Amino acid sequence: MKKALQVSAAPLLIALLYLGLWPVPIEPVAWQAPPDNGLVDPFAPNDLLQVATGIDLGTLEGPEDATLGRDFYIYVTTLDGQIARIRNRRAEQFAFVDGRPLGIETADDGALIIANSFLGLQRVDLQGNLSTLLGSLDGETPVYPNNLAIADDGKIYFTEASAKFGADKYRGTYNASLLDIMEHGGHGSVIEFDPASGAARILLDGLNYANGIAISADNSFLVVAETGSYRVIKYWLTGANAGQTEVLLENLPGFPDNIKSGLNGRFWLGLAAPRNALLDELSDKPWLRKVVQRLPATLRPQAVASSQVIAFNGTGEILMNLYDPEARFPTLTGVLETNQSLYLTTLFGHELPVIAKRDL
Repeated sequence: MKKALQVSAAPLLIALLYLGLWPVPIEPVAWQAPPDNGLVDPFAPNDLLQVATGIDLGTLEGPEDATLGRDFYIYVTTLDGQIARIRNRRAEQFAFVDGRPLGIETADDGALIIANSFLGLQRVDLQGNLSTLLGSLDGETPVYPNNLAIADDGKIYFTEASAKFGADKYRGTYNASLLDIMEHGGHGSVIEFDPASGAARILLDGLNYANGIAISADNSFLVVAETGSYRVIKYWLTGANAGQTEVLLENLPGFPDNIKSGLNGRFWLGLAAPRNALLDELSDKPWLRKVVQRLPATLRPQAVASSQVIAFNGTGEILMNLYDPEARFPTLTGVLETNQSLYLTTLFGHELPVIAKRDL
């Protein structure tokens, strides 16, 4: 009987040892997640996104960000390393940049500037020719650009999502983001890069998964999404507060992703997924977060299908809140606003959602 008990207890002991001691890549840091108020005003559910229709991308997938080219065509980054061009609601392959391109913006000369999470900052000219602008800050360690903004003087401001959990090393941006958010170790930063001189410098660090970034129309400040802390911060570039930060939006009901400058002083932000109750509950319990990381991936916190984007101004006022209760186009990362339309970008799927403004 005693021997039988010992044999039956062995698997349990092995499981406990595994959950308590097996090495994992994260070293969680204790913090206090703000109470999740849910989808209440100004983020209350509505059906405004249900008028969106999809532009078929064919075999291309995951239009994570978009920009309006100088030729007035839409260019989007996709999962398989292609830059797609949208003409008359038809998608075509414009350039192959390899890796996983995320953010994309149009420079004054018409070239496309791309934040490639595997390969650094890239430039694609009007003929589709590719070059690398910045692959590393120290000459050795690959930089992990996520999103970018271009100032009037040509300087590029971009977020490095995580200096520890690189997208290439950890099998893609989604896996890397889950690790960085679970650890909450402050590995993200905002970097200024001057293509004219090749100089790069860190303006802001200690961010928990630095994500979207946009610059104000007068170039006086940046707005930055800190995904792991459910907030958007404001970084002053000029004036008496230059170099200082302030919280612009906090305790968001979801994970903030891309930020894009819109029209009339608006900034657009995608809430890629709603907050996770377990992740919030474990925010001040780093040891338990390690235990959870040892569980099978299907049992760990994952992004839940949701469709929500918001617009806000430079003082943090929410101007628009667009939602789809059916989440027909889930995991929306952001919005490209043109005079006639809103193009909704997403991590997944083979369509680029779009809304004609007249339908809102």
